[in-house]
Amino acid sequence: MPKRVLDVGNCDMDHGNLRTLIEGAFDAALVRCHSAQEALAELRKAPADLVLVNRQFDQDLSEGVELIKKVKGDAQLQTTPCMLITNFPEHQATAVAVGGEPGFGKRDLGQTKTRELLAKYLD
Repeated sequence: MPKRVLDVGNCDMDHGNLRTLIEGAFDAALVRCHSAQEALAELRKAPADLVLVNRQFDQDLSEGVELIKKVKGDAQLQTTPCMLITNFPEHQATAVAVGGEPGFGKRDLGQTKTRELLAKYLD
């Protein structure tokens, strides 16, 4: 059975790039969510093996770290691994401080280190 990955808050181009990476490199399906509310509903419907959270959502400009806080603060969802997608180390550090897994930046999508990071959850 393929792994289930949520992509939260990314624009069309970035979602496409993530789909190419996730579904091309792993036996995984990428489910797109545009908001924290939509992501939380998806997680309650079916668990995810990984949640990839954009630093700032493309549609409502919400901060992705707020979704990570909600997931990690929910007794039913708190074991779900969440990664912030950002090129900014200070935002990455904030996400890890609230319970997120070390993530990656969009400029690192094609890097071997990104595949290795994802493999911890998707292999």
